[in-house]
Amino acid sequence: MSGTMVVGSLVLYTRIPSITKHYMSELQTELTKVLADMVPGKIDDVMSELPELPTTTGPAVELPKSPF
Repeated sequence: MSGTMVVGSLVLYTRIPSITKHYMSELQTELTKVLADMVPGKIDDVMSELPELPTTTGPAVELPKSPF
């Protein structure tokens, strides 16, 4: 019974990195999908709040002449 527990523990211990990597990959995929669905709506919301761009410009700015 002790040998079975030791072997089971070793197998589980050696598999933890691959199990963790698998679940992290699934979580990353899900988060990417959720963010990809959220971003276009947020961009549209922000763009509707921006003021319109001006169609004309002001007079030219002249710098003072250097005395040197």
